[in-house]
Amino acid sequence: MEPNDLDRLAEKVADLIVEARKVVVFTGAGVSTESGIPDFRSPDGIWSRFDPDDFTIQKFMSSRETRRMQWQMLAEGSLLKDVQPNQAHYAVAELERLGKVECVITQNIDNLHQKAGSSPERVFELHGNMKRVRCMSCDATFPTEDILPRLEKEEVPDCEFCHGILKPDAVFFGEALPQRTLNDSIHHSRHCDLFIVIGSTLVVYPAAYMPIYARETGAKLVIINIGSTPMDAEATVAVNAKAGETMARVMRMVRSQLST
Repeated sequence: MEPNDLDRLAEKVADLIVEARKVVVFTGAGVSTESGIPDFRSPDGIWSRFDPDDFTIQKFMSSRETRRMQWQMLAEGSLLKDVQPNQAHYAVAELERLGKVECVITQNIDNLHQKAGSSPERVFELHGNMKRVRCMSCDATFPTEDILPRLEKEEVPDCEFCHGILKPDAVFFGEALPQRTLNDSIHHSRHCDLFIVIGSTLVVYPAAYMPIYARETGAKLVIINIGSTPMDAEATVAVNAKAGETMARVMRMVRSQLST
């Protein structure tokens, strides 16, 4: 895409944001990859080194070996290394401060929206957060960084309170999405007037229903993603470009409009 074309599309997105009363932002892996976090499905992603069949909730709960492999993956740090938010994360946080973003619905599990300054209570994590660990028996939660040092002595750490199974607080295959988070996400999707998709191919359900709910109730739709999505034909504006670069341009135009 030529820079002039991107500027033209970014201006359209900025106009929609300025005109909107309630904006919901929906983010996927394309935002995280720009911070250096590998995609699960890409050729060099997580599943190129680990078998996804080993990460069903059923197998995790029944197999100590599967739990050992999960902790090994965490210890390698591919999902927990000290990555930083990128321009897209900071743009979304700034839009919240400007009173434009009602909430962020994310498929990502990396905590980068909060790190960029988005209010934690406005970030709905459909697939959980790898920065937390949850006990499957007593429901206690712990920062993952507090559990990782135990791996030097324990291949499979357990809960310090009840000795139950500890699990990263992310949604595994075969596991239901957190119901309250899902309900809140559906509510906000149905009550916004502008829904912005950033960095998602919209092929993972039920998360990908969110823009459908928004369109059903009359919201305008913006899609910013490298590659096409099943919802492109429904979009008021579809931008085939990187999330960070696009959102940086959008924000320059939003600031300009709001300052006049």
